[in-house]
Amino acid sequence: MAASPGKVLITGGASGLGAATVKAVADAGGTPLVLDRKPPAAGVPYVPVDLTDTAETERAVAELAEQAGGLDAVFTAAGIDFPGKLTDLSTSDWERVVQVNLFGTAAVVRAALPYLERSHGKVVTVASTLGIKAVSDATAYCASKWGVVGFTRALAAETAGRIGVTMLVPGGMHTAFFDARDEQYKPPADAKLNNPENVARTVLFALSQPAGCEVRELVVAHSEEGSWP
Repeated sequence: MAASPGKVLITGGASGLGAATVKAVADAGGTPLVLDRKPPAAGVPYVPVDLTDTAETERAVAELAEQAGGLDAVFTAAGIDFPGKLTDLSTSDWERVVQVNLFGTAAVVRAALPYLERSHGKVVTVASTLGIKAVSDATAYCASKWGVVGFTRALAAETAGRIGVTMLVPGGMHTAFFDARDEQYKPPADAKLNNPENVARTVLFALSQPAGCEVRELVVAHSEEGSWP
């Protein structure tokens, strides 16, 4: 029988991949703890937070960790996008994508590190297939996710032997991520996308590795994913 994943802090745990991972952690006997702007499933410990506010984010991580009596893992699932030409996007929208996806990831991990060092815990960040392949009309998203790639690889080098670090590189999924987009930026009806529940299982796989063994990077995509390789 697999060991419990323990106390897992999940950003963006109210929807999409984050919510699927909340359920997967709970089903595996672990304790999900959520940071999000909206409340997650009933009964899940939760602190509301805007990841663009670094000080607020760091306080929220500490609050949840102290309530839970420590952390065993962090999964940074929160992410946003405003697709469009660079010259068509407002400065605030462009910068918010980078603030949430990259700066928010770094703020959560930074605040969680003291707890993870004590538990010899694990971090799983979320990059994207667009963190290793660039496309038009996605300068903010690509910049943020390429940043997550560099951040995660450097974090793994910096914390080697003290905590586990995995970078998840997911392709498109059937979530609400695309709902608010203009039609031209929504996946077509026949798009080949993964179910977030399938991707959540790979997060648990990364968290289940024994001491000294790490899954450094995971590319998880539909077999006909258009943005990889």
